[in-house]
Amino acid sequence: MSRERHERDGRRAERLAELLLRLKGFQIAARRYRAPVGEIDLVCRRGGLVVFVEVKRRSHLATAGEAVTPRQRERIARAAEHWLAHHGGCEVRFDAVLLAPRTWPRHVVDAWRPT
Repeated sequence: MSRERHERDGRRAERLAELLLRLKGFQIAARRYRAPVGEIDLVCRRGGLVVFVEVKRRSHLATAGEAVTPRQRERIARAAEHWLAHHGGCEVRFDAVLLAPRTWPRHVVDAWRPT
């Protein structure tokens, strides 16, 4: 698959994840937040809660979940620290939204905790 198609599919997956999270009452604070130490697909808020969301689209939901590697979680956690230093927040959580063809998106609440 071409790089352009991967990029297009990734953006589509992020839009679907954003719609799902909005329906759950979240406000989108940032999309594709880039920090010197990493990137976060979506940063959401609901009340005093800040949620950092990794979006993964694969051919199956199981492989989408496996695609969030420990190394990637570490980079997301460092980028989250950067975001919090500039924007603040009370309670913090790390979620994932997993997508696969012909299935409903799966929102994994509290998918991991930084070490």
